[in-house]
Amino acid sequence: MKVKKLVCMGVCLLSSVSLYSQIVISEHKTQSNSFPVYTSQKKTAVWVDSSDYESVRKCANLFAEDIGRVTGVEGLVSSTYNGVQNRSWVLIGTIGKSRYIDSLIKEGKLDVSSINGKWESFVVKVVENPMKGLDRALVIAGSDRRGTSYGAFAVSEAMGVSPLYWWADVPVKKKKSVYLETEEYVSTPPSVKYRGIFINDEGWGITPWAGKTYDKELGDIGPKTYARVCELILRMKGNMLAPAMHPSSGAFNKYPENKKVADSYGIIMSSSHCEPLLFNNVTEWDKDVHGEWNYMTNKQGIIDVLDKRVSENCAYENIYTIAMRGIHDSGLVGVPKDKEVELVEQVIQDQRGILSKYIQTPIDSIPQIFVPYKEVLDIYERGLKLPEDITVVWPDDNFGYIKKLNTAKEAARKGGSGVYYHISYLGEPHDYLWLNTTPPALMYEEMSKAYATGAKTYWLLNVGDIKPGELGIKTFLDIAWDCEGFDYGNINRHQVDFLTSIFGEVYRKSLSDIMTTYYKLGFQRKPEAMGWGYEWNNEHSQERITDTDFSFTNYCEAERRIAEYDRISNMAESIWKALPEEYKACFYELVFYPVKGAALMNKKMLTAQQNRWFARQGRSMTNDYARKAQAYQDSIGYYTDLYNKQLDGKWNYMMSLAPGWVATYQNMPPTETIELPEEGKLCLQLPDQDLTLGATNTLPVLNSYTRKDTYIDLYNKGKGEVKWRAETSAKWIRLSMDKGTLQDYHRIKVVVDWDEVPVGEKVSGTIKIVSNQSEEVILLTVMNPAAPSLEEVKGLYLEENGCVVINPGKYHRKYDNKDVKIQSIDGLGYEGQCIQLGNPLAPVQDTYRTDMTGRAEYDFYSFNAGSVTVYTYAIPTFPLYPGRSTRFGVMIDDGVIKFASNDAKEYSSEWKENVARNGSVNAIRLTVNKPGKHTLKLICKDPGVMVQKVVIDFGGMKRSYLGPEVTLMK
Repeated sequence: MKVKKLVCMGVCLLSSVSLYSQIVISEHKTQSNSFPVYTSQKKTAVWVDSSDYESVRKCANLFAEDIGRVTGVEGLVSSTYNGVQNRSWVLIGTIGKSRYIDSLIKEGKLDVSSINGKWESFVVKVVENPMKGLDRALVIAGSDRRGTSYGAFAVSEAMGVSPLYWWADVPVKKKKSVYLETEEYVSTPPSVKYRGIFINDEGWGITPWAGKTYDKELGDIGPKTYARVCELILRMKGNMLAPAMHPSSGAFNKYPENKKVADSYGIIMSSSHCEPLLFNNVTEWDKDVHGEWNYMTNKQGIIDVLDKRVSENCAYENIYTIAMRGIHDSGLVGVPKDKEVELVEQVIQDQRGILSKYIQTPIDSIPQIFVPYKEVLDIYERGLKLPEDITVVWPDDNFGYIKKLNTAKEAARKGGSGVYYHISYLGEPHDYLWLNTTPPALMYEEMSKAYATGAKTYWLLNVGDIKPGELGIKTFLDIAWDCEGFDYGNINRHQVDFLTSIFGEVYRKSLSDIMTTYYKLGFQRKPEAMGWGYEWNNEHSQERITDTDFSFTNYCEAERRIAEYDRISNMAESIWKALPEEYKACFYELVFYPVKGAALMNKKMLTAQQNRWFARQGRSMTNDYARKAQAYQDSIGYYTDLYNKQLDGKWNYMMSLAPGWVATYQNMPPTETIELPEEGKLCLQLPDQDLTLGATNTLPVLNSYTRKDTYIDLYNKGKGEVKWRAETSAKWIRLSMDKGTLQDYHRIKVVVDWDEVPVGEKVSGTIKIVSNQSEEVILLTVMNPAAPSLEEVKGLYLEENGCVVINPGKYHRKYDNKDVKIQSIDGLGYEGQCIQLGNPLAPVQDTYRTDMTGRAEYDFYSFNAGSVTVYTYAIPTFPLYPGRSTRFGVMIDDGVIKFASNDAKEYSSEWKENVARNGSVNAIRLTVNKPGKHTLKLICKDPGVMVQKVVIDFGGMKRSYLGPEVTLMK
């Protein structure tokens, strides 16, 4: 943990909810030296030096307000000690800026040796006899202005004031008294120096909300809104903001008060990858006034605006984006490719000249970042000479996978490095601006990898409109504060711990289930991408919604997806309705709306797909399913409207289905209606039956090892009722229904009585469905062989219907070596678990001796043999840096080893497919030499590869999105 407890009185509550959790607050005095922060007998005086930083004075006032939020009585902020004895005194100050703090240090009453000169560190200590006439005081001292603020907010959070008390309406639990049980607490510097958020693509959320609801007078995002944003960042232990920059909102520097507000909270201003020296060329550059944004033809015009910007902002704490792109998010204008490197080097030199002109410190001490985003990475890799003191900020691919990290040489650069990461994005292959579905485990895997390779200077998170990304922001900034305090064991508990701290331990199990399933389903496919396809309507230049790859017939995967969304949304709704009124808005924002919204979006798209399929079959239910799809669309609108109207419209205009550029998910998908004949007609649909016409009436093979059930769907193609009856050829075939009158649809559950089935490798029976119009005979084949026994296959992956399906996280054996450690990762992958083949920083492995190489092994049993296709579903991470790859070996028994990889160039068709499905699918041909027990091996070649699913196909693989269900025998 990034904290050091010197003396702690009482029980220390260790939890990932708060990295300040070792500061213990109680409502009742538990020991003689408990410090009364507030009691009815001793009201609180918050004491801050008038000469301390403005941000510290502001924080002191917020701390006094926090006492009021908890107790109902605000603290009284004062800059002098007036000798009043009926108050609890809290002294807040910065070393070297507060004469009170400095006096205590000088007198030996406050030891700050462990934080003095450190970055953003603090001490919380109860000091005896701090001055004449005062017996005790709670002292919060910081090494710098933000360190002081973090110390004060650490106590606030321990009292029960969440960093999200305003932005997510987290209720503050009231206390009659507040006692501090911790005698002394000392922090250490954060893991990452600069930690912040980027408000982006703001036109559908925070801009209309700010302009129409929160700050109607301004009608835009301005000082009032940014004050709330800066407070949130500070309370979440961040220190940096890249402001909104799209044409939908006024540029940050359009309103001079904005930068003063940010500084008043101690927030450092940064900017996006396309805003050089804090200049927003999207709205601030006027072509009619300034000419072309072209450095080759209009260098002086560009230098003039950058010069002016630095002259206006240099008095404040900033991080300056260096280099140049085109207008907004585009490449350089009018520059031949062979001149790009030379020109960017000149731009950097000129920009550093501007900085040196106005900032009177050495150029290598001025915070500067270079962001090799999109085409800029190519320019960098072609030999760009970058000054050593500039921080390189490595971007992800906009979908959560970092494209490149430090080589050993880059890690040694004086300026260090960082990461620009997304939980919201507008662009190809699919926008995701609505809900946050980035799994905490993926964020941790990528950010911890960056941290381990030396990217510790600057972490920026693209958060879209802030809401509904609050949980993602908290996770990101908590990791940035204390990266070493997280691991794969606790990262998936982090958000659940936080939610449980709000809504109660009674909901922990349910919240864990809801959030785990929500992220797993969203990882399989984002709700915004359920429109599917890359088919374009050229007339309107818009994506056209098509059928998804989720199948309603094969493996029932579409039905199972809907059922899982229904399950967790019903759980969330039950909790929401059961909560006290003051907790409902918070739960709605953090849990219920994202879960319910994702569920309804999936149901809308999949039900519309089902409707179109039913129309092709002529089912009588076709029109009902068109109405159901419309109802789900209407429900999304209802719940979104409810989000905006709750709390008397506090968040009005904040939530919407942001359409973006590519997405059409917000629209009603196409549905079909049909005219039905008067006479009814009975038809069949069987599982794994892809074809509407020409399909044979054959059920999937069942076996005595897994003992699964199957089903027969009967549907009507007309208005009239159809009477039917079912007959079986053998008594071991049991049906849930054997007769009925069909109006629309019946599902007959088919169960095998295994005590009655004859022994045999291929035992067949039939089911006859008879109506007054037709007679359909359905073949059911079961495997009930004498060998192997159930005990022999127990614990193995078993071939079922021609496939062995493996969850790589559940291995039978793993073999590490001195460099490579194999580990399962929960919370990531199609099955909610995957395998990581070695630490990403380990050296590339020599796979000549597979018995010496790190690997995971999976035992399986096959009933067939011969050539097989092994499908591996890898998570589409990038190589660590040029010269590395993402290769891994696949091997059956001691046969030939073949290699797969998920290397794909950004914006290639393969990459688009990979990030849309969060999976890179490879097909490898191998051989199973005979039926029986075998072993599949996943072998580390390039460490860090993560595999989330493996299918060994003997010829039974059906069309689907996720593939068959895992076939592990329990």
